[in-house]
Amino acid sequence: MKISYDWLNDYLEHNESLDDVLSLLTEIGLEVEGTETVESIPGGLRGVVVGRVLTCEQHPNADRLKVTTVDVGADEPLQIVCGAANVAEGQKVPVATIGTTIYPPEGEPFQIKKGKLRGEASMGMICAEDELGLGESHDGIMVLNEDAVVGTRGAEYFDIKSDTVIEIGLTPNRADSMSHYGVARDLHAVFQRYGRKSTLNYPHSELVNTQTDRPIEVEVRNTQKAPRYAGLVLNNIKVSESPAWLQNRLKAIGLSPINNVVDITNYVNHELGQPLHAFDAKKIKGNKVIVDTLAGGSKFVTLDEKERELDGEDLMICDAEGGMCIAGVFGGMASGVSDSTTSIFLESAFFNPVSVRKTARRHSLNTDASFRFERGIDPNGVVSGLYRAAVLLEELAGATLGSELVDLYEHPIPNHHVDLKLDYMDRLIGVSLDRPLVRSILGYLDIKIVSEENDVWALDIPAYRVDVTRPADVVEEVLRIYGFNEIPDPDKMHMSTGHFNHPDEHRAEELVSELLTATGFHQMMANSLTSAGYGEDSVYDLGENTAAVRMLNPLSSEQAVMRRSLIPGGLEAIARNINRSRRSLKLYEFGRGYFDEGNGKYREEEYLMLLVTGPKGDDHWTLGKGETSFFQLKSAANKVLERLGLKANSKESAGVHPYFSEGLELVVRGKNVGFIGLVKSELLKKADVDQAVYAAEIRWDLLKLMLANTRVQFKPLPKFPSVRRDLALLVNKDVTFASIADAARNGERKLLQEIDLFDVYEGKNLPNGKKSYAVKFTLYDASKTLTDKQVDKAMNRIQFVIAEKTGAELRG
Repeated sequence: MKISYDWLNDYLEHNESLDDVLSLLTEIGLEVEGTETVESIPGGLRGVVVGRVLTCEQHPNADRLKVTTVDVGADEPLQIVCGAANVAEGQKVPVATIGTTIYPPEGEPFQIKKGKLRGEASMGMICAEDELGLGESHDGIMVLNEDAVVGTRGAEYFDIKSDTVIEIGLTPNRADSMSHYGVARDLHAVFQRYGRKSTLNYPHSELVNTQTDRPIEVEVRNTQKAPRYAGLVLNNIKVSESPAWLQNRLKAIGLSPINNVVDITNYVNHELGQPLHAFDAKKIKGNKVIVDTLAGGSKFVTLDEKERELDGEDLMICDAEGGMCIAGVFGGMASGVSDSTTSIFLESAFFNPVSVRKTARRHSLNTDASFRFERGIDPNGVVSGLYRAAVLLEELAGATLGSELVDLYEHPIPNHHVDLKLDYMDRLIGVSLDRPLVRSILGYLDIKIVSEENDVWALDIPAYRVDVTRPADVVEEVLRIYGFNEIPDPDKMHMSTGHFNHPDEHRAEELVSELLTATGFHQMMANSLTSAGYGEDSVYDLGENTAAVRMLNPLSSEQAVMRRSLIPGGLEAIARNINRSRRSLKLYEFGRGYFDEGNGKYREEEYLMLLVTGPKGDDHWTLGKGETSFFQLKSAANKVLERLGLKANSKESAGVHPYFSEGLELVVRGKNVGFIGLVKSELLKKADVDQAVYAAEIRWDLLKLMLANTRVQFKPLPKFPSVRRDLALLVNKDVTFASIADAARNGERKLLQEIDLFDVYEGKNLPNGKKSYAVKFTLYDASKTLTDKQVDKAMNRIQFVIAEKTGAELRG
């Protein structure tokens, strides 16, 4: 949020320096993120002075140029070549001296330098109005009044204003400070706390004249979305350009002036935090304003000339024939103020923050009005803000009252009531604050102590303090003004140690994250809210008891349901990376799936998702062109199980999953905990992914339960050498390596340490229906060095059991 320091000082008289103000703003929770000096004219006319043309003669080498000498108050006059037809001897003119930077209305700024024009020296530039940013005329040089004093700085003569704009990082809970007056009010409180002199001035907002007519009828049909609605008719409006002071104020905070009527509504919005909207009264059909929703699907053209389709929950400001404005968000084209407007209906209201927030998000509209309404404005400032704008319209647009005040406020919003226990405040702060000072601080914040009983203060908190509803909030307010830095540091620190149950779930997640990151995976996080298509499209059907949990009030169709699987979000991440020329990806995510079981029952499941796709590595001549394979992903999944101590109790089996065209089920301790495989082409097409993706989705919640019965076991490092033996086995094509490994372990339980497959061959020189497995066996005895006789005996047992269980034969 941008705050003009000069504008701020209109409401707060004080003697503090800017640096002190910036420091105090940060201390009271209005963190200053930066400052910027802005000027009403770019460059502030630095280097421009008032000069007097002493001589003006025809250029000897150019018909359209004049050679002048100009007195600028220096020791010697300047010779300046000028191309303006209206330059003449005796004129008072603005002169840009050497080194001055000129900011033309079009093009880049340029610096005035010494030079020659057609052979004649030129030591400056006599400027036109548009060249100085003082107007749009370029018909000739700017001729000043005769009383202008030669040598006067241009900034002084033209009264150029310089201001400091403060960028405040406003947190969502500080709705009370969404205006210049709100910031001034907070500063006034902290000035009083430290005994510094300051005076807080509320802007003039009293109307002298009154009216009893009501030419426009107002009806609020939806009081829940519009608890308070007020309006006035103003006649005899003269729409024109705003005065310079008003334009400068708006420009300072980044707003573009439009006309005096619109500028005044914007000015009051940033002055008091009360959004306003002006309707051309003659465009209001039936002379009636109706505040209500319209049928879903209704079309409405907003001020940006875009046709929008309304939701049935969008609150609208309507006339007798249709919508005129999206309440609290954006106005409409048909009812806006134009140069021909002479009468307006000026609206000021308090709209339901939740309703405005949903409407603004639904239409992707983020306006100054919605920014304030959705955080909560002061319901008691609706009429004063309306009057403030009316006063300015009387002064700057010649407006006269055309109606009585309409103020529809059926259910007044009460102040907050909080009971503050003083011992609770002391415990929360850590020290006991001086009670009279606490009373004073509450008073500075407009918080009244209604009653006191048994060290409990009953507090009445103004409605504009929307975030102060609990005792903890009150304590925070007191500390803000008291000063967090004023709380003394304790002599000693107290620290409690936490009790961690086994297993430590967070530590387990950290260990797996460290493992995957170390092996080249990148962690990702997708939104738990996802597209309704993932809940309705048959491609994403996950079977029985897997209906998607739908949002009651979705912000958009892209966030309409809770995700049931992490894989669609992962595919979207892959698509985004591929579109940015990154095809080689290894991703993982910890997240939850959400399911609607019907009859008001829901369940959540925690998952670990792994994704690999694209080339094995970046393009390089040493790496070749190999693509990622299923076995890379399977290896990563097995490493996860091994890191958790669950690999020995796991196995893979053939399975079917709706999201995979082929793959394996992971089984740990007899439970199916996940699936590894190749993602179906239909899903890849939906996500605009044009390369193979291998995915694993593992039930992390089930693995965590198993960790409770897992204990870390240690064994000494090997003292004796291991022995390796290889077998080339001829097996049927339907025989899996897993079945061979299981048979080998059953044949030799004591000495066999590892078994690995290092080659698979299918092709010529093999019988039909056969394939060849090259298998490595590692044997080891922790008590002694194995002899050839022991190894041969063990291998014979292994070979016999494999042949018996799988029909494998030694390949000759």
